[in-house]
Amino acid sequence: MSERVTAMAVTEPGGPLRLHRSAVEAPTGTLVRVAVAAAGVCNADLATAAATGSGAALPVVPGHEVAGVVTGVGERVAGRRVGDRVVVGWFGGSCGHCERCRAGDVVHCPERKVPGLSYPGGWADSITVPADALARVPDGLDLLDAAPFGCAGVTAFNAVRRAGAPVGGRVAVFGIGGLGHLAVQFAAALGHETVAVARGTDREEPARRLGAHHYIDSAARAPGAALRELGGADLIVYTASSTAPADELLTGLSTHGRLTLVGVDAGSLTVPAARLVMNGHTLTGQLTGTPRETEEAMRFAATHGIRPVAERLPLRRAAEALDRLRSGTARFRVVLDTADTADTADTADAVDAA
Repeated sequence: MSERVTAMAVTEPGGPLRLHRSAVEAPTGTLVRVAVAAAGVCNADLATAAATGSGAALPVVPGHEVAGVVTGVGERVAGRRVGDRVVVGWFGGSCGHCERCRAGDVVHCPERKVPGLSYPGGWADSITVPADALARVPDGLDLLDAAPFGCAGVTAFNAVRRAGAPVGGRVAVFGIGGLGHLAVQFAAALGHETVAVARGTDREEPARRLGAHHYIDSAARAPGAALRELGGADLIVYTASSTAPADELLTGLSTHGRLTLVGVDAGSLTVPAARLVMNGHTLTGQLTGTPRETEEAMRFAATHGIRPVAERLPLRRAAEALDRLRSGTARFRVVLDTADTADTADTADAVDAA
């Protein structure tokens, strides 16, 4: 039996986001249907919404930070029931049989799926996903707060906790945006001396309110040098979308310090080999997390009062959300609320009929 789905979609290469309605079948096999309550807006969505890639299958529905309630399950689904509150993130399913999957490293499965790229994403009133992509939302966490944990939250959480920084060690977060403002909260809650690094002074007060003990304005001084004055960082979590400042920032690592990249572009890093070896530095990257790790991030957040600071916009204003992200004016995450979807269904039908 089919149902109608209202989504914000791109229906032509490079075209605008528009309300779009389409028919979908009830979930079968290992698929699950989720009524979407909220969907986060991430930098990666800028490329998805452009719909210009060679593999883009139109219409393109972006959205890989999705929270909602299960409304249907396929006949081969175990452990998921109608009524479950769930999140699906950048990890949207894996093959289950490759070497990475067999090792439990499903995030690096070469056939992993991504909502919005592998199948229609969550900028819609419902989404169909593989059951193994879902993470349960703990009691006490609102679905609109839960959505960003599917990508930004679990990525920031893993970047901090996996680094092996000593208890009470100094952790710097470079870039205080959608990822960085969560990394600051996680680092502070894990007991680290937390340093927020951002361009300008407008983010100092919010960063300190989120738990930062120090603030470095990277427009006023070289952040690597400023970190050295503090004694060096045991960990730098790099969340900015440009890698250009990373070379200088590496000089702010302490002995055996680590820099973890979670924000990337097409750039490269220049790392003097002698300095790397003599100081025992580690340079690594962090790509999202598994559904289990997403659950751990949400439980930790629920226990410690960590929440995304998000602007909430109705689903129909998704294009405006992308503009705010593109211009850098979003504070700090943007979450799309699907509560107005029913009110726009008639408009979507009219658009489709035109």
